[in-house]
Amino acid sequence: MRSVSFLKDLRDTRETYAALQSRQIPDDAAEFLRRFVGLEPDPWQERVLQHSATPGAQTALACGRQIGKSTVCAALATHVALTEPGSLILIVAPSQRQALETFGAAARMYRAVGEPVPSDSFRKLGLELKNGSRIEALPGTPKTIRGFAAVRLLIIDEAAHIDEELYHALRPMLAVSGGSLLLASTPYGQIGPFPHAWFYGGDAWHRESVPSTDCPRISLEFLEGERASMPDQIFRREYMCSFDEADTQVFSEELIQSIVDDDLIPEIF
Repeated sequence: MRSVSFLKDLRDTRETYAALQSRQIPDDAAEFLRRFVGLEPDPWQERVLQHSATPGAQTALACGRQIGKSTVCAALATHVALTEPGSLILIVAPSQRQALETFGAAARMYRAVGEPVPSDSFRKLGLELKNGSRIEALPGTPKTIRGFAAVRLLIIDEAAHIDEELYHALRPMLAVSGGSLLLASTPYGQIGPFPHAWFYGGDAWHRESVPSTDCPRISLEFLEGERASMPDQIFRREYMCSFDEADTQVFSEELIQSIVDDDLIPEIF
């Protein structure tokens, strides 16, 4: 009985795989999430997916906790890998654990849609498809990320905790490929690449601010309980996308900006 069940499961899996291969993956990443994954994207998720999939796009996503950030990152990475052969997608986070979490969401989504493009290699922190696309997850240290080039999509998760040295080591990887960049994070303070892009990046950036109160899957009762259980500054930061100054920030951003002289031209010796 067990062997019959196994053969039936195998046949069903092959039939499902064949059906997925016969279905054309939509060009639109939001439609991919809707039709293949079976998730209806929130309006902000649809906007981020559509904009971030465009080559050369820069997107800054400020989000409250548990709103669906990982779903967006996973759908974007998986869709680009499946639909654009030879693409290199990097998922970078401050730590290996965080990078693994985001990559794991993409790997689960790839499996959930039936692996419509077979894989050549499936590793703890990487996936290589037979169409030449790769998804690589990297912990956020400059030493581990150097050497990558022609990146089609760069996802920096928990970007509020990425330091400037790492950020400026990553950006040149998009130069030749004209790749797109997504910074996604719960805000934390007013200093660093993420708040700088948010406040000073200008029209080059598409910005989305999504507090947890905008997520239909989070109840107001839960949020009110969280508000009562923590200091107001932390609640605003964790759930309301507030760029309040971090507890470890010695000087305020307002003070720093007040002493910067834009007209000062340094002497060159």
